[in-house]
Amino acid sequence: MDVVLASGSPRRANILSQMGVSYRVVNSQMKEDKPSNPYCVWVQDLAYQKARTVASSTGEIILAADTVVVRKEDVLGKPIDKTEAKKMLSLLSGDVHEVMTGICVINAITGQVFKDVEITKVYFRILTEQEIEKYIQSEEPFDKAGAYGIQGLGGLLVEKIEGCYYNVMGLPMVKTMNLFRKCGIKILGG
Repeated sequence: MDVVLASGSPRRANILSQMGVSYRVVNSQMKEDKPSNPYCVWVQDLAYQKARTVASSTGEIILAADTVVVRKEDVLGKPIDKTEAKKMLSLLSGDVHEVMTGICVINAITGQVFKDVEITKVYFRILTEQEIEKYIQSEEPFDKAGAYGIQGLGGLLVEKIEGCYYNVMGLPMVKTMNLFRKCGIKILGG
């Protein structure tokens, strides 16, 4: 069966390729609601809504995900400009936050829906103003929740993580594999 990735994220596409999954991209173009607590349920619901939007136009396996960064009660999505990126990075500096990714896989043929969420704790080191400015100049923060990408220069901001590295990139690999297997997609022969 073909997999449809309901996301324009190059990082999610890269992770699927690493998993050996054949897929095509159909961006859901869904407008996201305002965050609601508990955030782990909210990201699962967003992933479900994205997958559902794409499932109505295809008869395949649809994968959708949504990732947010949560620091205490602050929910950090993708920054819209340099000022917002600076504010986010300053907020994360020297502190711990959680990266939450909701995942949804829909088998559009059978109607089966499988959802899960991954939560990873990320510890930032204390950042100087100059480091924040230099990182923003790299343009890396602008398409990433929390204004950083752990797989790029943003990895230099992270002191340590507790949990799934791929979750911080936007798609937890093992949980995604487990949801695919429920739909009959075999990964690593499982």
